[in-house]
Amino acid sequence: MSDVQAVKNLVGKYEQLQSEIGKIIIGQQEAVNFTLLSIFCGGHSLLIGVPGLAKTLLVNTVSEALGLNFKRIQFTPDLMPSDILGSEILDENRQFKFIKGPIFSNIILADEINRTPPKTQAALLEAMQERSVTISGHHYKLELPFFVLATQNPIEQEGTYPLPEAQLDRFMFSINLEYPTFQQEVQVVKNTTSSLQNKVNSIFSGAEIIEIQNLIRKIPVADNVIEYAVGLVGKTRPKSEQATDLVKSYLDWGAGPRASQNLILAAKSHAAVHGKFSPDIEDVKAVAIPILSHRIVKNYKAEAEGITIANIITSLL
Repeated sequence: MSDVQAVKNLVGKYEQLQSEIGKIIIGQQEAVNFTLLSIFCGGHSLLIGVPGLAKTLLVNTVSEALGLNFKRIQFTPDLMPSDILGSEILDENRQFKFIKGPIFSNIILADEINRTPPKTQAALLEAMQERSVTISGHHYKLELPFFVLATQNPIEQEGTYPLPEAQLDRFMFSINLEYPTFQQEVQVVKNTTSSLQNKVNSIFSGAEIIEIQNLIRKIPVADNVIEYAVGLVGKTRPKSEQATDLVKSYLDWGAGPRASQNLILAAKSHAAVHGKFSPDIEDVKAVAIPILSHRIVKNYKAEAEGITIANIITSLL
């Protein structure tokens, strides 16, 4: 099959996929779209929202619709790295035997990732970056495709451990879930308080997702689009020559080179699911806020004046 035909097929299956997810998830269209784009690029996502906005349900539904194995890890202050990765035990023959942890799955839901100490958060780093884990000197490859979809509650900061910048940078998207509209909430209540059970059908398989990831990588990008993405990231750095007065006044740190890479990958994915064979600058703009927002650090002046990261990124666009 040609790449052109593969993109056309992806558009049709993407619409089917959204329809299946829409049986369970009411609203949250932007969050669903960005989550799917990150999966098609092979990236990880951080879902941020107050309790009850269906973060866990969204991840579960996406994994069902994609035909992938799904494991949920509830992050707590006493969670240890071995609880995630697995551990070696002595079997009946007094031989060490490795018992795999929940990390050995296609989609990992790291629920409330900021509730566990840095030592345990770091256990995810190698898995997220290398798609492998090292236990007692032994190297274990993870089954592909592999994604970490982490959730974070922004309002309960008591007893939490904010993710270090190095780990935040490993997440392709930072996705904010908003409250539903009145009509959406009415529909949610109707669906969840009746005996009606909607069944989600699998639209893809793991092998097909790997094919899509390879297709996204092969999509060509014009030099001016790459230069726009790199220029946009450069503008977020307060000490850069391209930085605007707003950036110099309100930011301590800008985004690193991984942001430029992710902008182009996400723009390719965004273009493909909309039937385009090459991304343009509009595709870069469409994914800019969730790609850049968690990679930028604002200063005390921005906090005091109520300037948000989204305000700053929008001004740069």
